[in-house]
Amino acid sequence: MEDRSARLTRFVQRGRPHLGAAALWAVFAAIAIVSSVLVLHRAPDDRLSDLHIYYGAAEAVRAGDALYGYVAENGGPFTYPPFAAILFVTFTWIPELTLRIVWLAATTGAVAAIGVTMSRLLAGRHAALLPPGIAIAVLITSSAQSNLRFGQVSVFLVLLALVDAAGLTPARYRGVLIGVAAAIKLTPLLFVAFLLWSRQTGAAARATLTFLGCGLLGALALPADSWTYWSGTVLRTSRIGDLTSTGNQSINGVLLRAGVTETAAWVAAAGAICLVALWHARRAHRSGEPGRAAVLVGCATVAASPVSWTHHQVWLPLAAIMLITVGGGRAGPFAGTALLFFTVLSPSTLLRATGAYPGLEFLGDNARALATVAVCLAGLGLARKTTRLSPEGTGGTRETAGDSRATTGGAVRETAANARESATRDRETAADTRETASGAVREAAADAREIAGSAQETAGEPPPIPPG
Repeated sequence: MEDRSARLTRFVQRGRPHLGAAALWAVFAAIAIVSSVLVLHRAPDDRLSDLHIYYGAAEAVRAGDALYGYVAENGGPFTYPPFAAILFVTFTWIPELTLRIVWLAATTGAVAAIGVTMSRLLAGRHAALLPPGIAIAVLITSSAQSNLRFGQVSVFLVLLALVDAAGLTPARYRGVLIGVAAAIKLTPLLFVAFLLWSRQTGAAARATLTFLGCGLLGALALPADSWTYWSGTVLRTSRIGDLTSTGNQSINGVLLRAGVTETAAWVAAAGAICLVALWHARRAHRSGEPGRAAVLVGCATVAASPVSWTHHQVWLPLAAIMLITVGGGRAGPFAGTALLFFTVLSPSTLLRATGAYPGLEFLGDNARALATVAVCLAGLGLARKTTRLSPEGTGGTRETAGDSRATTGGAVRETAANARESATRDRETAADTRETASGAVREAAADAREIAGSAQETAGEPPPIPPG
């Protein structure tokens, strides 16, 4: 009977996984097209509204107007650092209608790239099916759909930080993408703390220098706006929107909805959660699991940020996928499936639909924030002491490889010592054998001479003179 390995070999040789991957990518493309068309058919004030703010702020910069004095028709101000506005100026080179189509295509492309990146970190069985499968799972979540609806930049920042923190960039450039992402939006700065704590000092230095260099570029191009932003606007979180809204699924939002308005309480809670998440991430990195580490730090940015709207929460479905595929223990896949389900459908909406909302109002309004905190505290399961998930060239792999080389070297030295000891015993045994054989030969010769002498005496002849 044909065994499983032979059947799997024939399955791969016939290209069936590649056909399956092509079919899944076709499904992804269909979902992307339908989602984009639905966005374009929304009302004008509810269609790529954040992208419109980027476009309008960039036009204000080109016209020489104050960047942080700009307010869009829907009342939305520009809230990012000046460096981001410099990048957004390139948007004004094409008509806004064309930009909308390009942006929707780029957003779905970023989701596809996240699927490919995660598949590299989770490589194993059915590797050809992982990229489109993960991309589909992320695309149907409310966070990805929110990025499409509002024309948000969040998904691109997640991609930059994930690729860099997971060690998929060349070693000499590692940290640069994190620095760029933090220069566009400040929350990825937590990845710099992770790089430092995990002793990736070179990457941390490059991330810091890149962030400072981008900030300096913004200051040179827009000195007045840079002063306005860094001297006070950066701390005015009220410009971002109503932080008590249930759309804000950060620790700050949970506390505000619970009636806790003291900033110190939010700072203390967010700081404690970040410390635990960074500790878990450091363990994962040292165990050769940089993907797990990157997702943990990403979830910590969602929990700790003053505001985490739905489009910020792309890290949450990535955590769910990590739990489903490599989560520690038997509960991992179940917890990941539940988490992924609630990133697709709002818990509050489900509770209202079932009529169970009044008694579970607080839980429903804060379910995703509490889930994010749980991920940060639990660490996506215990990190394994293996290099199975580590891409080639990561720091975690180098540490694990160093431990492996040390262990192998010790074994080799011990084996060599045992071999030398055995050889010494063999030489001693051989010497004893030679000495015993020599003594036996001498005794036999003496006996032979004695017998010969006795025979000659018997024959009446004098005995022969013994040799030498």
